[in-house]
Amino acid sequence: MTMDPSVNVLGEPLESCSDDPLTGYYRNGSCDTCDEDTGSHTVCAVMTAEFLAFSKYVGNDLSTPRPELGFAGLKPGDRWCVCAARFLQAHDEGCSPEVDLSATHMRALEVVPLAVLQARAIGAD
Repeated sequence: MTMDPSVNVLGEPLESCSDDPLTGYYRNGSCDTCDEDTGSHTVCAVMTAEFLAFSKYVGNDLSTPRPELGFAGLKPGDRWCVCAARFLQAHDEGCSPEVDLSATHMRALEVVPLAVLQARAIGAD
């Protein structure tokens, strides 16, 4: 697995998304990616109860602890590298979480338009 360059959607060095909980395809705290990351875990999102409920409803339960996988479960306020397509799906359904553009990998733009990410950027309201 060759990691893609760590560049965010703003064309700058990719910043960390979260070390607690430890996130990312590589579990290095960043939304780094590679060709093997078929889910494109590239959007650094701030979890909300609404997004967690939506994700569970569509088949990706991020809130239930899975100790056998070393996963404590997410809660509102946690930051997590989510799949770009799931973020866009949540956006289309009106329940997308806020995102940290500085910690969102440029490959997210292959799925999510920059304008959509910018509209949900932390502090964009």
